[in-house]
Formats: sequence, C-alpha cells, structure tokens
Amino acid sequence: MNTRSKSHTAIILAAVLSVVLAAFSHARSNAKEDWPRFRGPGGMSVSDTATPPLSWSQADNIAWKIPMPGPGASSPVLYADRIYLTCYTGYFVPGQSTGSLEELKRHLLAVRLSDGELLWNRPIAAKLPEESRIRDHGYAAGTPVADEKGVCVFFGKSGVFAFDHGGNQIWNADVGSKTNGWGSAASPILYKDMIIVNAAVESESLFALDRNTGKQRWRAEGIRESWNTPMIVTARSGRRELIVAIAGKVLAFDPDSGNSLWSCNTDITWYMVPSVVEADGVVYCIGGRSGVAALAVRTGGNGDVTDSHRLWTSRKGSNVSSPIYHDGHLYWIHEQRAIACCAKAATGEIVYEQQLERAGQVYASPLLAAGRLYYLTRDGKTFVIAAEPRFRQLAVNDLGDRSLFNASPVPSGNRLILRSDKYLYCLGN
Repeated sequence: MNTRSKSHTAIILAAVLSVVLAAFSHARSNAKEDWPRFRGPGGMSVSDTATPPLSWSQADNIAWKIPMPGPGASSPVLYADRIYLTCYTGYFVPGQSTGSLEELKRHLLAVRLSDGELLWNRPIAAKLPEESRIRDHGYAAGTPVADEKGVCVFFGKSGVFAFDHGGNQIWNADVGSKTNGWGSAASPILYKDMIIVNAAVESESLFALDRNTGKQRWRAEGIRESWNTPMIVTARSGRRELIVAIAGKVLAFDPDSGNSLWSCNTDITWYMVPSVVEADGVVYCIGGRSGVAALAVRTGGNGDVTDSHRLWTSRKGSNVSSPIYHDGHLYWIHEQRAIACCAKAATGEIVYEQQLERAGQVYASPLLAAGRLYYLTRDGKTFVIAAEPRFRQLAVNDLGDRSLFNASPVPSGNRLILRSDKYLYCLGN
C-alpha cells in the first residue's frame, strides 16, 4: 500500500470512529434511563424518571415486536441504545421436540432499543452433564448486567461470561459444577471493579470476580437454597454491606473482602427466591409459602443480630416475585393466588390485600414508575395499580401471545420493555 492509500485509509477510519463515538455519546446522553441489571439501578425496581404507558393491547401501543430465538425467564437490561437479554435453544424448548442435551445452547442477545433490530446473537454451548429438566423456568433465567465495558452473564455451571458491546467474548469464569431441578436464577451485579455472583446452586458460594479478567477476588461459602440476586446497601454508619437471603437467614458481607458481617434468622422455612429491598438502613425480605413469610432487619450490626436488629416478622409474603418499597410502604403480589398486598414498612402491618380478578400465577417482579405499580402475570396480563396505601386499579392490559411471561417489566423513557418465551415487546407510541 502506498503512502497516499495509507493516508486515505487513515482518514476513512478516523471518520468512521468519529461517527461511532458521536453515536455512543448521543446514546449516553440518556444514561439516567439505563436499566443495567436485574431490577434496575440499585436493585429496587423503581424508576424516578420513566413514564411508561398505562394501557396497551395486541393491536394498540406497540412500538415494535420481534420474535425470540428461544425461550427464557431472564429480564432484559438496557444500556445506551441496547437491550441485552438471554434465551436458550436446542433442548426442552416449549412447543418443540425434546431434542438432546448435547444441542443445548444458551444465548446472549443484543437488540437495538430504538427499533428492535437484532444486532448480534452469541450462543454458548452448555457444559455437560446438565439437568434433564428445569421446572417452570428453563435454562436461561439469570439476567445480564451491563456497564461501559460491555455485558456479563451467568449461565450456571457453564460459567460467568464477559462480552464487550460488540459481542466479543472477553473472559469466562467457573463458579461451580452442581445443578438443580429449579435451575439457576440469581443474576450478577457490579460493585466497584468486581462482578458479584450468587452461585448457591453451583457451589453454595458467593463469588467476587475481577471485572476485567474474571479472576476470583474472594469467595464466601455457606450460601444454601438461595435463588435471589444480592443487594448492596449502606448502613446508617456509612458501612457498605452485601445482603443475600438464604434458607433460614439473611446474611451480610463486606463487599470488598467477602468477610461475614452479620446474620439474622428469618424463621422462614423455605428456600429463598425474592430479592431484598432496603430503605433508611433497614432491609425488607419476603419469601416462603407458609408460616413466617416476611421480616425487617436493621443493617449495621455484627454477628447474630436476630435479637437486636430484627424489627418485625409477618406471615404475609410471596415465594417468587420481589417486593417494592415506596413512601414507607411495601408492595408485593402473591405468586400463586395473585393477591396484591400493601404493608406498613415500619411494622409489617397489612394495609390491604386485594385479589386481582382473572389473574394467573405471577413470577415476574413488579415495577414502580410514574406513581404506578406494574404487576405482570405469567399469561401476559399486566395489572397497573396506583402506588398508594389504598387499592386502586388503573388498568389491565393483555398481550395474550400464548407463551410464558416470567421476566420483569423494564422501563425506558415513555416506553415499557416486556419479554415472553416467544417475543420481545417495546410498548408505547
């Protein structure tokens, strides 16, 4: 190549790079609308800026709709003008022949938020042997986490994977080899320069992995029967605490070192699926199907804080979907009976219990946006309820695409992102 050609090529590359950077810069101008992890920034499933639509149907208020390559229970995440989500193919796909485990693949997808174009699809072959059946949720239940470097995803015993925004794999880390008939559902979160992973199924451990390399920074053991995504909170003293619920206990760790800080007995006799929420130095936890099903515990303690920091327990809760905290109240929905609940956060006292009419099971966690609670049922109905301590139903919307909706709703400005086993929807004008 002569000097003139090299110069011309350099000019073209510089121009292309300038356009790419300008487009990314424009996308980052709406960074406050990012929803980069399960349940959004902070893990509370609350948006202070979004104004998603109140009503929609199969024929109205759908900005775009695309078919999914395969089913999945994971929720979408948003970063810049990207939607990242997972699915699986090749084995035990509803509506298809069983296939074989050797063909099982999990996929990480990148979809353009503005128009629904599939930008890339990265299949990952399953590390075998795997469970021959995953009840209810399938093989892609963990939600990705995204930042300026790219996106990370947890695929159970197949490992944790990091990709850049172009879909190039950067690293893969092993966090254990065990499996479970309920699959893996906990989603990774970011803390400083680390990825935190709840690998209770795979190795009964919490892992902190280096964000850049995937190398282990610390590991905490004894994490049993825990399908929830950890939460980083700040105690009133200013101390950062990593909270995770396990069978019978709520645990707190130092997120920098993995050292144990405190534990609190829950008196909940079931495995723990819902993620905790936090406000004003108090952690609220629900779970189980019988007996004690909710509690509040003050952060900032040391050792066993059951007697000193546990504020209340309640026999009302939910076994799958996570709660919402808003203005001194907790809101949740029972996963089997579809009863919407509101309780006083200070005492656990129930303010209302309301059966939602013609509602089925609810596995998705609710969303709070524009003063409204969005409860999505597994059969595609979304009940929109006023976020206030008296029950007021605002709308019921039915997509009815004859597949399962297990993923939680995600807001994006004046739109709402929903995914089912068959489709990815962007709702709004």
